[in-house]
Amino acid sequence: MLKTVLATGTALAAICTVSVAPAQAQAANAGPAATAEDAAAQGDDIIVTGSTRAQRRFDVSYAINTVSQEDFEKIAPVNFADLIGQLPGFQTEITGGEVQNIYRIRGLPNDGGFVSFQQDGLPLFHENDGVFFRGDAILKPDLMTERVEVVRGGPAPVYASYSGAIINAITVTGSEETRGKAQVTLGDTGLYRLDAYQAGKLASNTYYAVGGFIRHHDGYRDNGFPNDKGGQIRANIKHETDNGFIKLNVNYVNDHNTFYLPIPTADPRDPSKSLNQYIDYFEGTMNSPAFRNVNLKYRDGNGVIQSRNGDLSDGRHMQMLNFGAQYEGDFDGWLVSAKAGYTQGKLDFSAFYSTTNPTTLASFLDAGGATSIRNRANAAFGTADSFGLVLAGTTTPYDPDAASGLIMQGQYRDIHSKFYSAQANLSVARKFETGFGSHDIKVGAYGSFYGEDSRTLYQNYLIEVAGQPRTLDLVAYNAAGGVIGRVTDNGVLNYAATLNQGDSDAKMFALYANDTWEIIPGLRIDGGIRHERYDYEGWAALTTQANLGDATTLADDATRAFTGVILNQKLKPNVTNWTIGANYDFSDNVGLYGRASHLETPPNVQTVMSINPTIITTVADQFEVGLKLASGRSYLYVTGFYTNFDPLNASFLAYDPTTGRNDVNVPFIGEAQVKGIEFDGAWSVTPWFTLNGALTISDPKYKNFESATGADPEQAEGNQIVRQPKVYGNIRPSFDFTTGDTDVSIYGRYTYMGKRFVDLYNNTALPAYGTVGAGVTLRHGSWNLQVVGDNLFNAHGLTEGNTRTDSLAGQGSAEAIYGRPIFGRNFRLVVGKSW
Repeated sequence: MLKTVLATGTALAAICTVSVAPAQAQAANAGPAATAEDAAAQGDDIIVTGSTRAQRRFDVSYAINTVSQEDFEKIAPVNFADLIGQLPGFQTEITGGEVQNIYRIRGLPNDGGFVSFQQDGLPLFHENDGVFFRGDAILKPDLMTERVEVVRGGPAPVYASYSGAIINAITVTGSEETRGKAQVTLGDTGLYRLDAYQAGKLASNTYYAVGGFIRHHDGYRDNGFPNDKGGQIRANIKHETDNGFIKLNVNYVNDHNTFYLPIPTADPRDPSKSLNQYIDYFEGTMNSPAFRNVNLKYRDGNGVIQSRNGDLSDGRHMQMLNFGAQYEGDFDGWLVSAKAGYTQGKLDFSAFYSTTNPTTLASFLDAGGATSIRNRANAAFGTADSFGLVLAGTTTPYDPDAASGLIMQGQYRDIHSKFYSAQANLSVARKFETGFGSHDIKVGAYGSFYGEDSRTLYQNYLIEVAGQPRTLDLVAYNAAGGVIGRVTDNGVLNYAATLNQGDSDAKMFALYANDTWEIIPGLRIDGGIRHERYDYEGWAALTTQANLGDATTLADDATRAFTGVILNQKLKPNVTNWTIGANYDFSDNVGLYGRASHLETPPNVQTVMSINPTIITTVADQFEVGLKLASGRSYLYVTGFYTNFDPLNASFLAYDPTTGRNDVNVPFIGEAQVKGIEFDGAWSVTPWFTLNGALTISDPKYKNFESATGADPEQAEGNQIVRQPKVYGNIRPSFDFTTGDTDVSIYGRYTYMGKRFVDLYNNTALPAYGTVGAGVTLRHGSWNLQVVGDNLFNAHGLTEGNTRTDSLAGQGSAEAIYGRPIFGRNFRLVVGKSW
C-alpha cells in the first residue's frame, strides 16, 4: 500500500527533469565582512570555507558550491555521496550503501583519500581515510546541518591536509527566536527515519541547538536482515561576546550500515546470458543470513588456536564521540579564530566481499594445475573417485546444474579498530591598507595527535550463485560413495586467509599563511602556503603460514598465523603545499580567475602498522581557469582544469584463488594527467521555474607507467583512468508556485554517468547510464509533505567492477559482467512540521 501511495504521488513529477534554486545561505557564521542580507540583495551565497573571511561566492577565485537544506530536499539524495555527486568535478559512486562510498575530485585517482570532511572548519578525524572508514561514516547530514560548503581544488591544500577538495558541514546554531523541525521519512525499501532539531535562546547572548536522527532501513538490496540501524545526535551552545563568540559542541554517532559489494550479473561462459533470475539485478546481493554466525579461526602468537563468532548483520558498526570548542573574536581589525576538538571511536566492520568470477564445479576443481583443489584433495585424503557439493554443515546434496550451473567464492572480512584524534587550529587575520592596494593576510597553525589500531581477519567461502546465497561444502567420495574428506569446513574454503594486527600513533604540526592582495577594486591576487611535519610510530604483528591440524578438511591447511614477533616501525614524512591565484571582476556580474595549486600527500599513519607497505609521497599539481557570470538568481560558473599527478601509485593487491589471500602485489607506478572543463549553472527563467545543472567533461589518462613484476606497462599508456568517465553531470528543473495557502514545488533530476573501465588495460567497460528522479513538496503553514522517487525507469548501470580480480586486465568480456549495480526504482514519503 505504501508503495502504491508513493508511486501515485510521484506520477505528476515523473515527467519533469530537475532543479535546485540557488541557495540563499544564512550567514550565522559569516562574520563582519558579509551578511545574509547582502547575499540576498546580490543573489549569491555567503561562503566561509577556504577563505580568510566570509564573502560572496562570486568574489572568490576558486570553485565552490553551497548546498542548503532546501537543496537537500530537492536533490533528495539516497546518501551523502549522491548529494556531492550532483556538483561539478565530483564523480561519486553511491552503490556501496549509506556510507564508505567513492568520492573522486577532478580525476584524482583515489577513492576518497583526497577529500577532507570537516564540521565547522575542523576535521573530526585528521586523516581522510581511517581503517575501513572515511568522513561520511562519522559526519552524517541531518536537520542539524545548516548547509554544506564544498571546495574543489583551489586553496584546499592550504586549508586542509591530504586535500584536493573540502566538504565542510556548517551546523545549525541558535538565535533569539526559538525554531525547530521534526520530520518522518518512510520508504518502500523498508525505510523508517525520524529527524528533529530545535534551536533557541538559553540566556542573554547564549543560544543552543540540538538535533539528530534515528533510522531503521531494510535496505535497497535484500540482505535477509536490516541494512541500516542507529543514528546520531549533535548539540552546541554558543555565547556571543562583545567582539565575537564562543561555541561548544558535541557529536555522538552509533550506527550500523551494511556494505554492498559487487555481484555477478552475467554468465562468464556466455556474457550475453543474464544471471538475473538467480541474483536479481536491483535487489540481489551476496549478503546473506548464512553469515549471521560465522566461526573465525586462527592461531595466535602462542600457537593456540583461537575461535570467535562474526555476524554479517552488524555491518559497519561505528561508535564515535566528539567534543569541540570554537572561539572567534575581532580585536580592532585583528580576527582571531581558535578551534579544537577531540574524537574517540570504535569501528567493528563485517562484510562479505566478492573475489573470483562464478565458475563450473569442474573448472573450480582443476583450476591452478598442479596446485588445483583436485590434486590437493587427492594428496590429503587419498585419490577420490568423485567430488560433490552439499549444503554447508549438512548431507543435503546441492546440484549447481539444477540452478545456474555455477558456483562462486566470496570473502568474509572481520575488522575491528579503535581510533582517536585530537586536532586544533589557531589563526589570525588582518587587513592592511597600503599605498598600492590592500593585503588581507591570514596566518595559522594546525596540529593533531591521532592514531588507530586494527585487527583484521579474512576467510573465504564457497557459495551458490543466488541472492542471499547458501554456503556449500565440497566433499570427496570414494568408489562406494563414502566421504573421505572435505575440501571445505562448514562452507569455509580458507580459514584466516589474511590475518593482520597492529597499532599506530601520530603527531603532526602545520603552519600556513594566505595573502589576498586587492590591487584595485575587482583585481585580486592571492597566494597561500602550508608546511606539514609528521611523526609516526607503530607496530605490526608478523604472520606465517600454518596448518591448524584438522586432517578431515583442506580449509585449515594454509592459514595465516601470528608468530609472536612484533615489527616496530617509525616514519617522519613532511610535505609543503601551496596555491596562487588571480581574480578580476569586471563588475558584480562578470569575472575571471586563474589558479595553480600544489598538493603533496604523505603516506598515512596505517603505514607503520602494515608489513612491507608501499611508502610514497604523492604529488598533484592542479591548474584552473574560471569564468563567473551572475545575474539575480541566475549564474554560470565555467572552470577549465588540468591536473598532473606524479608519482601515481596504481599498485594493487590481487586475489590469489590458490591461497585465498589478497597478497598478489602488482606494482604500477606512473602518472595521471587529467584535462577538463566544468559547468555549474542555474537559469531562473521565471519566478516560478528554475533550471539547474552541472556538467564535467574531461580526459583522464595514465602516463609513463613502470612495473617490476612483468606486467606490461605499455598496455596502460594513454588509457582512461580506471572507473573514471570522460563525461558526467546532471540537469535539475524546478517549478515553484503557490495555490491558495499552499506552496508547491515540483522538481526532478536527470543524472548521466559516462563510459568507464574496470581495468588498467581498458579491456572491460562499465557502460554509460542515466537515471531520472522526481518529487513534489507541498507546504501549508508549518507543515510540509514530500514525495520523491529515484531511478523511476529502472535504468541499468554498473559501478566498480570486481576490484579483487579485474584491476589489471579486466573480466574477459568487452563489458562488465561483475559489478555493483545502481539502485532500482524506489520511493520515499516525508512528513514534517516546523515551529
